[in-house]
Amino acid sequence: MAESEGVTTSAVANSNRTHISQSKNGVNGSDKPHKSVVIFDCRPERHDAMERVLDINGLDFNDFLQSLVIQIYVSQTNLQQGNTLHLLQTEDQILPVATKEHIVFLPHYDTLVQSGMYEYYASEGQNSLPYAFAELIDNALSATSHNTGVRTIDIRLLFDESLGKHAVVIMDNGCGMTSKQLNNWAVYRLSKFSRESGMFSSDHAGYVRPDPVARSLNSDISYFGVGGKQAVFYIGQSTRMITKPAGSPDVHELIISKEEFERKERNKEDIYSGFIRNRKMADSSHVRDDEERFLHGLIAEEVGKDSFTAVVVTGIQPEHVTFLKQDFHLWTRELAHLYHYYIHGLNGNDMKASYRNSDCVSNIDIQISLLEKFPKIPRMVNLREIDNDMQTLYINTSADTFEFKACTDVDGIVEGILRYHPFLYDRETYPEDPYSCKEKDDDSIVLNQARGKRPIFECFWNGRLIPYTTVSEFDWCAWPKKTGTVPAECYSRFSGVLFTNDRFQVSTNKLTFMDLELQLKNKETLFTRIVNGQEQRVKIHKEFHQWLKTCHEKWDKQVKFRGFKRTITRTDVTTKKMQSPWATFSSIEWDGRAYKAGQYVKSQKTQPIFFGSVIQFLLYGDHEGDVYATGGQVQVAMEPKALYDDIKTIPISKIDRVITNAAIKKSIDDELAKLPDKLKVTWPEGNPWTQNDVRPAGTPLGPLHVEILNKKGESISRIPSAMQNTTRKALSIELKVVWHSPNGDVETNSHIAAHSAKWAFWFRTMENLNKLGKYTLHLNTILNVNESNATVWAGNRLPNHTLDFSITEGSAERFVVGTVNTLLHVGVPFHIPLELLDEYGHPTHDLKVVLPGLKQDSQTLKISLLPGNPDSLKVKQEDPITVENGTSVSFDVEVHDVAGNVTAHPKLIISCQLQGIPGSTSMVAVDCSNTGAGTLVLKPITFKNIAGDQTVKATFDIPSQKSVAPVQRDLRVVPSTRVSRLEVYSQEDEDSLVDSMVLRDKEKIDWTAGDLLENLHYRLYDERGRVVPLSEEMARRIKVNWAADVSVEELAQGKLPNVPVPTLVKEEHFYQVSYMEELVSVDTSFTIVPRPDEPKHMKATLSESTVRMGEVLSGKICESGESTHSMLVTGVRFNPGFPGIRELNFTWRDFAEHVTIKLTAGVPAQLKLVDGPQEVGIKLRGIQTPFLLQLFDEWGNPSPDQRVVVTLKTSTPALKVSHFPLSEWSFNKKPIHGPAVKLTIIPDPNKPVKLVVEYNTNSVFPAGGTLTVFSVSVVSEEGSTIKNLNPANMSMLLWKGEPSGTSRPPSGVSYGTPRVDKVIPDHVGKYTIQFVLCVDKTKGLWSHQYVINVVPNDPVKLAPDLQPPTPVVVNNNVLDSRTLVEDMSLKLMDMYNNSAGLELSGKVVVTIKSSKGSSDKNLPLFEGKVKSLQFSLANGEAQITNLFIMENSPGQDGNEYVLLFRPSVPGYGPKNPLAAFELPFRFYNDVENRKQMSELTKKKDQLKQTVDIYRSLFDTNRQLITELSSRCSISNVLQNWLFGFISQKTADAEKMKLQTRRVCAMPDPFRGNLDVLGKIGHLALVEDDDVATVISWHLLGDIDCVVTMTTAAARKIYDDTQGKQQVMPLDTFLVWDLPLPHIRNGQDSFRPIGNPVFARDLLIFPENAENCHIVMASLPGGTLLLELKLDPSLSL
Repeated sequence: MAESEGVTTSAVANSNRTHISQSKNGVNGSDKPHKSVVIFDCRPERHDAMERVLDINGLDFNDFLQSLVIQIYVSQTNLQQGNTLHLLQTEDQILPVATKEHIVFLPHYDTLVQSGMYEYYASEGQNSLPYAFAELIDNALSATSHNTGVRTIDIRLLFDESLGKHAVVIMDNGCGMTSKQLNNWAVYRLSKFSRESGMFSSDHAGYVRPDPVARSLNSDISYFGVGGKQAVFYIGQSTRMITKPAGSPDVHELIISKEEFERKERNKEDIYSGFIRNRKMADSSHVRDDEERFLHGLIAEEVGKDSFTAVVVTGIQPEHVTFLKQDFHLWTRELAHLYHYYIHGLNGNDMKASYRNSDCVSNIDIQISLLEKFPKIPRMVNLREIDNDMQTLYINTSADTFEFKACTDVDGIVEGILRYHPFLYDRETYPEDPYSCKEKDDDSIVLNQARGKRPIFECFWNGRLIPYTTVSEFDWCAWPKKTGTVPAECYSRFSGVLFTNDRFQVSTNKLTFMDLELQLKNKETLFTRIVNGQEQRVKIHKEFHQWLKTCHEKWDKQVKFRGFKRTITRTDVTTKKMQSPWATFSSIEWDGRAYKAGQYVKSQKTQPIFFGSVIQFLLYGDHEGDVYATGGQVQVAMEPKALYDDIKTIPISKIDRVITNAAIKKSIDDELAKLPDKLKVTWPEGNPWTQNDVRPAGTPLGPLHVEILNKKGESISRIPSAMQNTTRKALSIELKVVWHSPNGDVETNSHIAAHSAKWAFWFRTMENLNKLGKYTLHLNTILNVNESNATVWAGNRLPNHTLDFSITEGSAERFVVGTVNTLLHVGVPFHIPLELLDEYGHPTHDLKVVLPGLKQDSQTLKISLLPGNPDSLKVKQEDPITVENGTSVSFDVEVHDVAGNVTAHPKLIISCQLQGIPGSTSMVAVDCSNTGAGTLVLKPITFKNIAGDQTVKATFDIPSQKSVAPVQRDLRVVPSTRVSRLEVYSQEDEDSLVDSMVLRDKEKIDWTAGDLLENLHYRLYDERGRVVPLSEEMARRIKVNWAADVSVEELAQGKLPNVPVPTLVKEEHFYQVSYMEELVSVDTSFTIVPRPDEPKHMKATLSESTVRMGEVLSGKICESGESTHSMLVTGVRFNPGFPGIRELNFTWRDFAEHVTIKLTAGVPAQLKLVDGPQEVGIKLRGIQTPFLLQLFDEWGNPSPDQRVVVTLKTSTPALKVSHFPLSEWSFNKKPIHGPAVKLTIIPDPNKPVKLVVEYNTNSVFPAGGTLTVFSVSVVSEEGSTIKNLNPANMSMLLWKGEPSGTSRPPSGVSYGTPRVDKVIPDHVGKYTIQFVLCVDKTKGLWSHQYVINVVPNDPVKLAPDLQPPTPVVVNNNVLDSRTLVEDMSLKLMDMYNNSAGLELSGKVVVTIKSSKGSSDKNLPLFEGKVKSLQFSLANGEAQITNLFIMENSPGQDGNEYVLLFRPSVPGYGPKNPLAAFELPFRFYNDVENRKQMSELTKKKDQLKQTVDIYRSLFDTNRQLITELSSRCSISNVLQNWLFGFISQKTADAEKMKLQTRRVCAMPDPFRGNLDVLGKIGHLALVEDDDVATVISWHLLGDIDCVVTMTTAAARKIYDDTQGKQQVMPLDTFLVWDLPLPHIRNGQDSFRPIGNPVFARDLLIFPENAENCHIVMASLPGGTLLLELKLDPSLSL
């Protein structure tokens, strides 16, 4: 004996697949499955080799050997569950018969885990992650499809590491799933259609196709059973499904994860199994992983939800986390595009619509939030708020629509919309595709087409976008082949969308349609136009062409070119073919404005933006005269020409149409103002030289600080540039000093200074001016152009400065004695010449010398004199000096010597101190050390709230010269003329000079609510209180806070807009008027308090429009117009009488109000039998004559109250009355009793109650044969057989499998009329037959279910289970190359491919023949050089092994031969032959040819298998069509029965809603504590009133007792209530589990009286059912309830 261990080289090597066999106990809940092994005893003395099953549960290897009782060696291996063992004499023993081994081949878990990887690959240049989210949103939409309120879908991205690992949560408030439905969700590829039958049938109704709706927005998009699983495993590696169905107290949880699959594989557990956790709401005690702590908050949100589903995905891929964070706006916009019409309704996100039809508004709310770790702010978006998805852009840029409808031959319906996007003046309005890589070139000469090569139609399936499928066009809307009445470019200005129903197939990932475009372009497809929701059978091509023409004429806005001049060729265009022809025009009309040559324009969307004058307009093409076009260009001469000397050619679309000519001229002037205008020369050391100044020789000139100023006064150093990012030309200053000598001009100094950022242009001191005469200083601005210093730019000379001055003799520093005559005479005067010279030898001033007593007593000499020491201070401005408040003033000061000359002195600083300004001590100073003079500029003098003139004293002194007396000046400060106050007033009559009301600042004004405060004006006052005249410039600075758009013209007249007063009295509104300018800001404000208006009329408001007779009416009367007068009238009651309309009259002061009220019948008090039999005999089917009952109030008026329900009660329990589930209604616990009717029961001989089926139970049912005769009898109520029945009402049901266990077959079973020649199914196995009689449209009578065993038919052929591949052999010495068959099993089969002939044995002869059918002598030979081989055939099966051709076998290279397997079985000859099996093979002498043909043969076999699969599929479809046709005969009956059943249940539910419900009024303050179960009176519900009364009476002593989960909780409640509250812990209850007294061993031992039932079985537990069952199983315990009718004569 040896256990097989897989495929080895030994002869005993079979397979070792484990056969898992479990007992029923294991299946039904045992912890360990029943283990066994299968053994085949193949020893020679055992010819049968029968299969034996050996129980190895709990056995080790030695125990197993002992149980076999075989004393032979077995290899030491561990026995696996379900192993197949073979008992052999030797390892190389040949099996005497064929054996079977059970194997299990489940798909690998990667089939599920990796499914999304291949379904959501990146395509179309987009990330496919949004489409995975879309699958989960599809499920949520389907789940919420029946919600009556808001359908909420919440997507949360929890990427905050402080809450645990990354997670994605998708929640909805849909219907939820039961545990069975949750199990079905986990099954891969279990579509909604597959769940209708078999083991996957749901506990809810089967799939019903939704009714057609507009745009197919039926939410039926959760379809194939694969999307959810693929999506969650594409997003992450684990998912947790949390769901609660409506009406269920429990929450179901299911976890599927890759980690769990891997663990089960390692432990060799069943991978595709798991468990569903059923728990209480908001119970998160099972979440113990700290990485999933975010689940606690998520589960806590379950409180208060009736139903929901939450999908929690963890193990998010890192690349997905990055994408979801960084591209949040991108993928949310794609989701908004996918579900655009679900989010925004039928008409989409039309932001241009002024109102929205409520029928078109969606109630779907999809919220997405992204939570990251602090300090990052959470991001949140509602898909309804996204306004840049493509469908929103298409809708809001369109001007008109064309709706149509297409119908195909497969019930497919397509609704389509075309939207026209017009050309508007300068651009196409067709929206850009955000995913398009092509960028539009605004500078192109000819405008591109709007749509370009993009397809027209986006495609939606059941209202949801299928992103990777588009439809390019239809024949009737395609681009025209020739020019027509509509310009060709109009065909690229419309977009489209198609809405299909589910008749068109889509891929399982919902990314593409399978054959949409092929079906729509089929010739049988019918297109119709939709106008105002109605179909019109018209020629769609003609209608579309007319619509497009209308759109072009109505909506396209183009440019009109006027004043054609000539056609030119442009050399500035780079593309040679576009250089000619170009038509030139002098003017255009565009957007209601005219542009002509010479007109100033401004560019837009150019780099840079520039101004210029129009030269001409250009249009490509041959044109003459005026013409309309969509493009064109304009030649512009750039302005100002002094700055820009260039011509630009730009598209016409880049002309700014908004700017005015005045603004353009102002901008040009501003550009000119940027050019250099003048030079500013300053003397940094305070020694300025003035024009025509005279200075002594050697006086230093400088230093000089020079700035170049433009007209704006700004300092510049470069020429302004027209282009950005270009180098601007630098400016320099050239200095030249020219001496005008007697012999001509001589240049004494020449310097060029470059600009410095620190000190601009700077020239150092020049000390070489020592020649006498006139001089000129020249400062010129120069520009370095082409290495030459230019002083002219753009035709204008650059700024320059000239200073003329003279140089004279300096101070005498030496003298020279002139020539003296040496011959002198006594007594005769003589001259001694003395010449005084300066430092440079120039003669100085004359000096006169006088010698008294001489005849000539005087002589004149030249000398130089300088100013003396400071003696006095002079202020040039004299009193009085007037200054306006808020302005500054300047003073010119000089320092004089004793002779009144201006003198300089070291540290000569003059200061000025102001006195008389409250709160200010202003002082300024100026340094006059070098010049002896200066200018003092004071700070602005400001008085707050100045009322009149104010005097300020200014004191000037020299602190370093105490001998110089101070000087004072008086300043008279007068109020300024600037605005200082704003006043608002009301003036009824504009011509009146008297103000009716002036509003004070911050004043509160009482005004009538809802009125307008009109005729408001404002005034501006200066500081002197004078009214400031208003201007438009000042009016633009007026702002009010109650109106956005204010007329400037009215503000310039002093008028303010009207103020609306709030309509509600309790509201107060703040209003403000302000005026702001550069240095002034004034405002005034007021508050309006609305007051009630005077009453205008009286209105009575009643809380109810009807009142019962005998009841009190309540009503509230209040005055309209916000009046505070209101009154409450109570206690109105009408006298009994006839019901009808009553009128109530109310009067107050002069007001009167009349209201009507409907008086109805009073509270029901009587129930009378109006019509019907008083005594009647009835059959069991019911009473044919109806009973007409009427409710009356106590005054005899018929009552229409529908809340009163009539309960039929019988006098004996044996009589059951079938009616709607009703309950008795009462007032003040007093029931309304009705009449009694006596009934006599008569059996009905024509009412069928049972079907009796008879047939030969010993019959054999061969496959494909004819069923035996089934005799069906219909038994009536009285037990007789009903004869006169229509055979068409009887149907037979046949399905494969065991009985369903119920009276009805499983769903999906075919119906058919029973016939004698009914064909037996083709496949063997067990089948179930059941008969049904259609009693009426809503009822059917079912028979018992009968099982038949279909066995194989007679064998007719020899064939394998699966067609083997075509062998290809090579005639060489390699054995594998010569192998024809390695291992193949052939079986005898009947005509339906069922294994037959299990009792037959024989042999199989294998030969080779030519495939051509002719005798070929050169046939290949088998190994051993034989032409035929024989194999044994046992039990109808032959095992063909090791079939080879001989080495160097004959045969023609490349030929095809056939292996012929001919069975030889005793009893089968020429009269009843068994067809042989033929296997073709290829014969080659070349290895390479063999390889090539081997590949081709494999492909051929694969194609053949594919053809067989499709043939089988077609056969299956044909069979389904046949069965569906057979079911049509009774479909109407079942449908009517279903409708009747639904109507009945609906009526029952409505009546139950009207019933008054009993409630337990006892308070339960301990409820809600986790350790408290609750008071006993609150633990259970009872349906029947009488039962509730009996059980409550029985538990009266314990009904107030509190049950706790633990003893500690019971002790705490007992202590807290000081022993006043009864408590019982749960562990003190004993559970009773005894049967009813009359039941022994599961059967009735006697027939009890009164239908006894345990009281605990009538209780309903809404919460904590398990614990509540323990309590009630102990308290009522074995208490029985009986239905007994007591004899009044008996006493208890």
